[in-house]
Amino acid sequence: MTDPSPLPPPGRRTVLLAGLGCALTACSTTRPSASSPSPASSPSPSPAAPSSAAFPAPAAWQPGPGELQPDVKLRAVQVVEAIGGWPPGGQGVAAARTRVAALGADPGLADQGGPLLADAPRAALEVVYAQYGGLLADSASVLVVCRQWLAGPDGAPVSTGSTVDVRLSSAEPRWRVTSLHPSDPGQAAATTADPALRVLAQPRIALPPAAVADVRSGQVHSAALEAMLALAGAYAFEVSVLRSGHPLLVFGTDRPSDHPRGLAFDTWRIEGHPVVDPAAPAGLVESFMRAAAAAGSYNVGGPRLLSGGRTANQFFSDPTHHDHVHAGFRD
Repeated sequence: MTDPSPLPPPGRRTVLLAGLGCALTACSTTRPSASSPSPASSPSPSPAAPSSAAFPAPAAWQPGPGELQPDVKLRAVQVVEAIGGWPPGGQGVAAARTRVAALGADPGLADQGGPLLADAPRAALEVVYAQYGGLLADSASVLVVCRQWLAGPDGAPVSTGSTVDVRLSSAEPRWRVTSLHPSDPGQAAATTADPALRVLAQPRIALPPAAVADVRSGQVHSAALEAMLALAGAYAFEVSVLRSGHPLLVFGTDRPSDHPRGLAFDTWRIEGHPVVDPAAPAGLVESFMRAAAAAGSYNVGGPRLLSGGRTANQFFSDPTHHDHVHAGFRD
């Protein structure tokens, strides 16, 4: 998800969302069914919910097998879940501050919730995945990829979502959340051109809400889009981050990241198997990494350092990339 640090240290189609008629920068407006997917699933579009009785109730996210420092991710997720989900009548920053304070975290973090704090009488939030944007000895970035449902005027849920870059610093007994940086994909372009249209229509590429908005904004480079389409010929995979919601700099450095420029994408699950899971079939992640390189990525990061490549540094690995495959491209 991030570019390499110089320090040694597929799912089904996600709901394609139209713009939500509120203050959110989120990407979709789909009304889901009453059943709620697990945090690792990518739901298909659902019919309109008949009433507020069908409001989703997603389970709280929990780290799975193979995670590095899972409590760091869990702490980041808990703050986002507290801000972005509330019972009837629980809207507003003041109520969000109370929920965050109940976690033992700084209640002022709620003020940084941005699009998570829409003016809706009820909300539910599901974490698709929590991925590292950076992991160092004393600091971390966790990219909390979310879907959110907001109660509309008739009480029925309207689907939206965002990705939040949560920053943490080491502390005892738990790491401390220091700031939140929600995604801001920007407005959709007047027209969506090829290959963006083909990416949005490809059922073997699952995109979370912020990534859908990134594609619709026209700010994702064609090299990244074409590479995703090439990979979809052999793999069903789930993207975690494209451009918005990612750190502007390679974490722990002063170098610009490829992500905010629309020149990178991160993949957290391949053929139904999380990249981080040690039980994933042998060779699956490696073959995907090599396929990304063959599709034009000049630097491919993942949980294992691979040999070969067109250049000496085409493949890389570090703790940050233990949970996803990063593919970066040149302009």
